[in-house]
Amino acid sequence: MKLKKKLGMGVATAVLGLGLIGGGTFAYFSDTAQATGEFTAGELSLSAEPSVVIDVNNLKPGDTMIRSFELLNDGTLDISKVDISTSYVVDDVGGNNSEDFGKHIRVNFLENVDKTGFDPIFWDYDHNDVISYTTLYDLKNMTPDAVENLNKWWTIFKGEASGLEAGTSDEMLVSFEFVENGADQNEYQKDSLNLTWTFTGHQTEGEAK
Repeated sequence: MKLKKKLGMGVATAVLGLGLIGGGTFAYFSDTAQATGEFTAGELSLSAEPSVVIDVNNLKPGDTMIRSFELLNDGTLDISKVDISTSYVVDDVGGNNSEDFGKHIRVNFLENVDKTGFDPIFWDYDHNDVISYTTLYDLKNMTPDAVENLNKWWTIFKGEASGLEAGTSDEMLVSFEFVENGADQNEYQKDSLNLTWTFTGHQTEGEAK
């Protein structure tokens, strides 16, 4: 091997060795820090009390029934609205109904007393009827908001704003009527209607925290 070639290989080997030594002994300052976070979701909890709003028997056309119940926000999050969904099952004992029994049971009003501060029993006009003058049959196609203040201007004087804040409740007053239609309604004798109102609470809009 020629001398120049041998010298070149020797220099390359020495440089590589120095590089390895330098890489193994190079030192520098360092430090670390940590940041943690925790996300805990709130609870949306809605209940009705009592859970059985009405339970009557021995009804006849023309009978009117007024009942009260409460919607309670048992959770930690405010509720923006509460949709009411209506369903029912009719027990046609005689099997002779010419039309749906639900067409003969009318809701004269469902009033949210807390939104207006007035009891409709003692007033001759409606302040905040969530439901007003409609049959259970027609109500199946509606989803009214039980905690909306329909007369928002009235909150200046009395009553609450729409929605249901955490830890609060709204008093509801409802009037049912077995409608007397002036015709033969014998086909509904001994029949029963089992009503289910499903209340669905919805959260308020997201916000910066």
